[in-house]
Amino acid sequence: MILGGVEIPYERGLLGHSDADVLIHALMDALLGALALGDIGSHFPDHDPQYAGISSLLLLERVAELIKGQGYRVGNVDSLIVAERPKLAPFIPQMRSNLARALDVDIESVSVKATTTERLGFEGRSEGIGAQAIVNVVKDKR
Repeated sequence: MILGGVEIPYERGLLGHSDADVLIHALMDALLGALALGDIGSHFPDHDPQYAGISSLLLLERVAELIKGQGYRVGNVDSLIVAERPKLAPFIPQMRSNLARALDVDIESVSVKATTTERLGFEGRSEGIGAQAIVNVVKDKR
């Protein structure tokens, strides 16, 4: 299983056309949405074979370049992973580092948190993992 660009040892994985990194997918959708640029499906369609198994970190770098091309930069990122298992705290520092590097921002501008649903819902039954992200993009005056 890959979350935040980190391979996490776990007996289950996530299904997807790319590497199925739900954290990065939520972040890319938040970034694209902040500038009304559509969603990841419109930029990286799942029917296009060039994206089969691709690293979501690479796609995030492309989204960051798109944001820069619009005259903006990422101010900060706040993200949340919702999963009963596996426990993610040991992996969060590397996730933050990976995201900061892909977005070309300081690590202090990237927050990654993990929580559970106390065994409620599909995440609580370990049937899937959810992720949410909110971003601040600012006009780049540099």
